[in-house]
Amino acid sequence: MRVRRLLGLDPGLQRTGWGVIESEGTRIRHIANGVIATDAKKPLAQRLVELHDGLSAVLAQYSPASVAVEETFVNKNPTSTLKLGQARGVVLLAGALAGLSVAEYTPNHVKKSVVGAGHAAKEQVDAMVRILLPGVKIHGADAADALAVAICHAHHGPHASG
Repeated sequence: MRVRRLLGLDPGLQRTGWGVIESEGTRIRHIANGVIATDAKKPLAQRLVELHDGLSAVLAQYSPASVAVEETFVNKNPTSTLKLGQARGVVLLAGALAGLSVAEYTPNHVKKSVVGAGHAAKEQVDAMVRILLPGVKIHGADAADALAVAICHAHHGPHASG
């Protein structure tokens, strides 16, 4: 079986979580995780550049075979939803510009894949990620969500076995 390096992303304008795992059949192994934060004092366009540059650095350093992104949910605040959509566009673009396939998963699909329940609480997702990746040091809730997206991709992506 072939080892595949996968990058999971939890997009956000303030913080985009990222998590890299390796998948071989049903086995997964943690490689790295973190958060790309943008400076809220800067104009939107500059923040999007910061996000792109941070993602480009992660892609260059870890050379994933594919990328998985959590789909946007709609906020009650339309301005927040629009900003999240713009950040998400940068996330999708960065993977595509790197020549990688980019898969998208709904939050419920990610939760069901990792926890077994589509409406699991964030704490349940975090706890299950820690069980599936023993000894991992997770760099915040956004990174935990990104690792969950990567795990979902390992189980359901086009390269998944089964």
